Amino acid sequence: MILGIWAGVQCAVPPFAHGADLDTIRRRGYLIVAVKDNLPPLGFQDPSGTLQGLEIDLARQLATELLGRPDAVELRPVANQERVAALLADDVDLVIARMTLTASRARLVDFSEIYYLDGTALITRDSTIQRMAHLRRRAIAVLAHSSTIAVVRSRLPQAQLVGVSSYQEALTLMEAGQVAAFAADASVLIGWAQGNPNYQVLPERLSGEPLAIAMPRGHRYQSLRQRVNQTVLRLRETGWLGDRIRFWGL
Repeated sequence: MILGIWAGVQCAVPPFAHGADLDTIRRRGYLIVAVKDNLPPLGFQDPSGTLQGLEIDLARQLATELLGRPDAVELRPVANQERVAALLADDVDLVIARMTLTASRARLVDFSEIYYLDGTALITRDSTIQRMAHLRRRAIAVLAHSSTIAVVRSRLPQAQLVGVSSYQEALTLMEAGQVAAFAADASVLIGWAQGNPNYQVLPERLSGEPLAIAMPRGHRYQSLRQRVNQTVLRLRETGWLGDRIRFWGL
């Protein structure tokens, strides 16, 4: 055995750990979960380098439910394009990394019960803008080539859409007064507003995007999927999920 250290979680692990069924996970003694480390308040590193956020809390709670300890989890930060691939390659047991439940993804992996309803939202630094209707004929920044463009066009057809290549470019345009708002994922914009108190996220959502835990398909993993689903449902029904969502400002 070698000593493995992943995102502030220290545990003894084999040199080449792979995703596994529930019995194997129990024999191994810990879960391997793909997460985000740059997406507050869902998953991010605090100043000490420890992973925090709603999805990190959920991963640790799953470890408690399945294995009896919140630290019985190895958290592996992944980029967006690595999430499905890591699960298909059995490199991780689960993915809790802002994965939206879509039909195309559901052909490759299974999804748990929904733990958070995300969606397209609007952020602005103009205090006179309080509702989506106030942006009816205004300039709104959107990420170029993103699905957000169609969402905003359907809800605000008379708005002027300005394509940007990054969140930083959107911020620059808002600071310069060249756009009145920026449309993007609500969870991301909430994290952005938490770090920039001059900005506010409008309360209305332009669309809904369910976030769920991605799990491996196949009969071998049936028990794991059942336990994860049962746990998410119980956490939702007991109010645990709602409490953590409010704690993180979501």
